[in-house]
Parts: sequence; C-alpha cells; structure tokens
Amino acid sequence: MDDIIVIKCGGSILAELTDSFFSSIKELQDKGMKIVIVHGGGPEIAQMLNSLNIPSEFVDGLRKTTPEVLELVEMVLAGSVNKKLVSNLAAQDMNSIGLSGIDGKLITATPINLETLGYVGTVENVNVELITSLINMNYVPVIAPIGVGKQGEKYNINADTAAASIATSLNAKHLLFVTNVPGIMKDGSVLKHVPVPEIETLISEGTIYGGMIPKVNAAVSAIKGGISEIMIVNGKSSLISFDGSLSGTKLTKELEVV
Repeated sequence: MDDIIVIKCGGSILAELTDSFFSSIKELQDKGMKIVIVHGGGPEIAQMLNSLNIPSEFVDGLRKTTPEVLELVEMVLAGSVNKKLVSNLAAQDMNSIGLSGIDGKLITATPINLETLGYVGTVENVNVELITSLINMNYVPVIAPIGVGKQGEKYNINADTAAASIATSLNAKHLLFVTNVPGIMKDGSVLKHVPVPEIETLISEGTIYGGMIPKVNAAVSAIKGGISEIMIVNGKSSLISFDGSLSGTKLTKELEVV
C-alpha cells in the first residue's frame, strides 16, 4: 500500500527518543499515512539477564535463546518495552495497540537452527489482514518480534528481520530503521546512499560491521521483496519526515541516476 510506513525502533535508541520524535509520527498520521512500529530491546534484555545471573551468548550476531532466556526476552519485549512505546504514542493523542507476533498469529516462525541458536526464529508468514484491519481503523500497531510456531512454540526474532518481513508483506511505501548512529559510516562520514550491489563489498572491507550487518541484510531482503527505498537514521537527531529533510543512509536496489 502506498501510504504505509514501517518504522523499526532499535533497542539501543528507545530510551533517547524525544517527544518531538513521536510528535513527528503523529504529523505523518495526520497527513494520512498508516504507521506500523516494530521494536527491539537488546539493552533492556541484557540488563535483565545480568541482574538475574542468566547466562547468554551470541552466535553470528544473534542471541542464543534457551527456554529460560526466551521467557525473559518475551517478558521484556512484549511487556515493559512495548508498553512504553504505546504510552509515548498515547501522549501524542494517538491510538496504538501493543502486540507481539504471537497475538493473532501475527508472525508465524520456524527455527533457524535449534541446536546452535535455540529458539531463534525466522519469519515464515505475516498476518497482513490483522495489521491492515488495525491501521485502517487508525491504530498504530506496535509489534514486539516474538514469533509463534505451528505447535504454539515461541521464537525470538531479530527485530530488523521482523520489520523487513512486515514491510514486504504489507508492500509498504517506506521502511525506516531508527537507530543510535547517523547511518552507515565510512572514514568518519555518513554514506548518504548505498545501492545493494555495493553492500557485500562494504561488509567484506569492514565498513559495515557488528549490529549494522543484520540491519543491512534485512534491508536487502526487503528491497528484493519490492520495497524501493529504505532509510537508516539516527533517532536522536532525526524527526520522521519525508519532505527531503530526513538525513541518514538511503539504501536502494541500484545506484540512482541524478
């Protein structure tokens, strides 16, 4: 749909998002845009795991998720983090509804590798009808990336991957990754535009590294799925606007001809 914007808010930036950031989302809604928010919560999860002395490790950038870790991940993502975002939107007089991927089978998932990653899932299907019904009633779905399997088992899903799958399934006009960095950096400067064919080189040379890798890979998946343009922006300095003032890194299928 031409008027859908999927906004992925990274866990690292959630505590720093300002009232102005949320009011800019309200302005977009007032202009007729349909908003869907997907969020992470890594720092809050790590803090809770540490406080409860629950061991946790990362494999290929993904948190290995045992049943004990999964219970805590769900509590944090679908609980405190999700409801804080809903409250921030309510403060802007916006109707929003907090969901996890389990609700209404919003995100069905299958395990990536039970042996090495535990209950970490990949998206199999998105319940487009549920999301469309909510946004058509002018609600903002706020989605925690916990998926559900065929037998009701739960899976921890990378939030970037979940956002890309949701944007693709909805045929969204925009997908926005809101993070705590200005975009993809090279030699101290933000790369304003990165076409998909250059991404592999940027990863291999170390320009794209760490947590930016799954974000960019999710963006590539969304572009291949039909999203024409994706932005990575800094939530501390960027208000959500598409009037040309949005700064960050733009990812597209090919190099644009100006």
